[in-house]
Amino acid sequence: MTRPEAARPYYGWVIVGITVLALLIAAGARSAPGVFLLPMQDSLGLSRATLSFSASLGLLVFGLAAPLSGRLMDVFGPRRVATAGLLLVALSFGLSTLAHSALALHLTWGLLSGLGTGLVGSVLGATVATRWFVRKRGLVVGMFGAATSAGQLLFIPLLTGWAGRLGWSGATLVIAGVALLLAPVVWSLLRDRPEQLGLQPDGDRHALPMPAPTPDPGVMRRALKSRDFWLLSTTFFVCGFTSNGIIGTHFIAYCGDLGLTAGFAAGMLALMGAFNFMGTLASGYFTDRVDPRFLLALYYVFRGVSLAILPLVPPGLALTAFAVLFGLDYIATVPPTTALTADTFGRANVGTVYGWIFCAHQVGAALASWLGGAVRDSAGSYGPAFIAAAVLAVAAGVLALGVTSPARRAVRPA
Repeated sequence: MTRPEAARPYYGWVIVGITVLALLIAAGARSAPGVFLLPMQDSLGLSRATLSFSASLGLLVFGLAAPLSGRLMDVFGPRRVATAGLLLVALSFGLSTLAHSALALHLTWGLLSGLGTGLVGSVLGATVATRWFVRKRGLVVGMFGAATSAGQLLFIPLLTGWAGRLGWSGATLVIAGVALLLAPVVWSLLRDRPEQLGLQPDGDRHALPMPAPTPDPGVMRRALKSRDFWLLSTTFFVCGFTSNGIIGTHFIAYCGDLGLTAGFAAGMLALMGAFNFMGTLASGYFTDRVDPRFLLALYYVFRGVSLAILPLVPPGLALTAFAVLFGLDYIATVPPTTALTADTFGRANVGTVYGWIFCAHQVGAALASWLGGAVRDSAGSYGPAFIAAAVLAVAAGVLALGVTSPARRAVRPA
C-alpha cells in the first residue's frame, strides 16, 4: 500500500503551477503603467510627471501591501489572500477605466491596484516556496521569479498591441477579466501547507504526523534588532529602485526620447523578460549551491555597470545588447534574498519578514518611478537618473557581503 503513495506525484508541484499563474497575472498588471504611460498621456491630457506619480503610488502601495499580505498568509494561508488579491485586481482595473481625473486615477490605477497586486505578487511566491520546499527551495523561488519575467514577456507585447487596437482602457479591461477568471481556480486548487495533505516539504513522508511549523508572533521585534534584516531591506530597496522603478516604468518612454517606436521598446522589455526568465532560473539553481551573499553582490554590481553605460548606448543593436545583459539579473536577486530571509528568521516567518523586506523594494521602486519622471521633466533627459541608480546598485553589492554568512549563522527554528 505504501508504494502507490510514494509514487504519487508531489502535490507541491501543482501548487507551484497555480502560483505561477497568479504571478503571471500580477506581473502583467504591474507592467501596465509602463506600457500605457504615453497612450494615457495622449488620452487624458495629463503630464508625464502626474502619470508617473500615479504609477509610483501603485508601486508604493504594492510594497506596503507586502507586510500585510505576508502577515495574512502566515495567519490565514496563501489561498485566501491570493484569491482576494485577484478579485481586487479585477475591481481596480475595471474602475480605472472610468477615471478621467488625476485624483480618480491615483485612487484606482494607483492605490487600489497596488493593494490588489501586492496581495498576490509580493510575497506569495516566497511563502509558497518556503512552506512546500526545502532542498529545492531556491529552484522553486527561481521558477516564481521566472514566472514574473514571463508575465512581462507575455503581457508587454500583448498590452502594447491591445492598447493600439482597443485603447489603454480596453486593454485594462482585458487584464481585469483575466484576473476575475483566475480567482476561482486559485481558490479551488491552492492549499496552504503540505501538512494539510499529510506531507512534509519536498514530498517527504514520516511514520508519525509532523506538526506544521507555526509563525512567531514576535518575529518582527527580533528582525528590527537584526543587522541582517536592515541589510537585506536596504539592498532590496536598491533592487526595486534600479529595476521596476527606473527601468520598468520609464524604459519605453526613454526609447521614445531616442526616436524609437513603442513597439520596439516593448520588444526590448520583452527581451529583458526572456533573459530574466533564464537568469532567475539559474539564480535559483545556484542559490541552492552557492553562498547567496556572493550572488547578491555579483548581481548588484553587474546591474550598476549596465545602468551606467545605458545613457552611452546608441539605439539599435547596442540597446538590444543592454536589454540582454540587464535582463539576466532583473529579478535574479529574489532567490538569494528569500533564502537568506528563510535561513535567518525561519520558514514559518518568511511571509511576515520578507513582506517588510519586499516593502522596502517597492518603496525604492516607487521613489525611482516618481523621480525618473521628475528628472526627465526638469533635465530633459533620463541620464542623471540612470547614473544615480548605477551608483546605488554598486553600493548595494558591497552591503550584501555584510549579511551574516549562512555557514556562521546559528540554526534558527522553522
